[in-house]
Amino acid sequence: MDPTPLYEQLADEIERRIQAGVLQPGQLIPSELSMQQEFGVARGTARKAVEVLRERGLVVTSTDS
Repeated sequence: MDPTPLYEQLADEIERRIQAGVLQPGQLIPSELSMQQEFGVARGTARKAVEVLRERGLVVTSTDS
């Protein structure tokens, strides 16, 4: 079993998709709800993964609706 926290594993997967070109610059990453559904994680886990991606400089977040 991987000792890496689940939110880190999720952030790593999204980062892999960015690096592989599956997610292009300027493209939206999956929503928290989409991550919950695709990966079977809690909303807080998805939210923390986005925070990690932001800290890594891979995504920017906006509060605009």
